[in-house]
Amino acid sequence: MKPQDSLTVSILDKEYRVACPSHEKDDLKASAELLNTRLEKIRQTGSVLGTERIAVMAALNLSHEVVTGEQIRKEHAELDARISKLSERIESSIRQIKLF
Repeated sequence: MKPQDSLTVSILDKEYRVACPSHEKDDLKASAELLNTRLEKIRQTGSVLGTERIAVMAALNLSHEVVTGEQIRKEHAELDARISKLSERIESSIRQIKLF
């Protein structure tokens, strides 16, 4: 098991000390900054009250983006497969024309 380091991140004006592998510190810091930005944006709207509700709304928004991104990647993979099949058919047709 790799040794754990710790990193202090600030989220909604509170500091949290989080254990993480050394090689993941930059990713953890970026994740904390993204989360803090989203939380601050929701808090500034004033339409959601309470830290817990703000956190839930941010989590839902981020989760939605993940799910939507996965759906888009799946659709792209399906389109790539269709394009590959069409390319193969076109190449096959070109080879047959050259034979005549």
